[in-house]
Amino acid sequence: MLLGLGAALVAACLYGVAAVLQASGARQVDRASGLDPRILLRILRQGPAATALGLMLAGFLLHLVAIRLVPLFLAQAGIAVSLVVTALLAVSRFGERLSRTEWAAVTAVFVGLVLLSVSAGDVGTRGAGHIPVALLGGVAVIAVLGGLVSRTRSALGTATLGLLAGFGYAVVGISARLLPDFVPVDLLRSPATYALVAGGSLAFFLYSLALQRGAVTLATTPMIVAQTVTPAIVGVLLLGDGVRSGWAAVAAAGFVVTVAAASALVRFEGAHPPPENEPLPLPEAPTLSRPTGRSDSRPTNG
Repeated sequence: MLLGLGAALVAACLYGVAAVLQASGARQVDRASGLDPRILLRILRQGPAATALGLMLAGFLLHLVAIRLVPLFLAQAGIAVSLVVTALLAVSRFGERLSRTEWAAVTAVFVGLVLLSVSAGDVGTRGAGHIPVALLGGVAVIAVLGGLVSRTRSALGTATLGLLAGFGYAVVGISARLLPDFVPVDLLRSPATYALVAGGSLAFFLYSLALQRGAVTLATTPMIVAQTVTPAIVGVLLLGDGVRSGWAAVAAAGFVVTVAAASALVRFEGAHPPPENEPLPLPEAPTLSRPTGRSDSRPTNG
């Protein structure tokens, strides 16, 4: 249990740093309307975004260890630490000053996810069934919704893109749990492998678009909530993950606090102006005023 939780916490720190680097790279690329894959390629050409991808892959390997050792409930909740890391780094990197109310909301999200984590019971042993196929269908739905939302420029659009990215990363977490033994032939045959790759790629793309359009915290908070709560629900209802005896009320309270605080943070952050990544206009050339017919020269003394 401790090894799995420790791996999740280290992965969360890597994810938190990666989020800020990904935002830095994404904001160096002009915004576009819709899901244009060329935007992702241009973002990945930026040094910070490429580094972010490397950190995320390293974090995923640690996250995978956590998912295999502890319930999805706990493995995903450990990732909540990345929200605090991201918020702190965003303040120093982008000057995104959070008010006391917003810091309280960030803290509440973290506390709610901790309540969810301590309520976790044993790892379930139920089979995957048709869940991997359903996850592939879910990725297609996320892509369609992402294409529609990506055409908007509002704060709600930023938060929604982050939420959809969170569902994509939730697909990654659930798929990682359902992977067969790490035998290449078995992995190639498993729909969970393709759901993991497709969900992770789409989530990275949608999150990059969200980071272009709004504050890092505004994009990250709904993403963290979706990628934490969704696998927890799937784990308990479909995979047999347990809730500790007598802790059901704590788990419910953690869920309510997390969702309410994340919603409040999105509302407060939505009042902030979006980041500007367009080049500044060139200064206009000075214009010469036309003569008015009046002479400023003084008459000479004859």
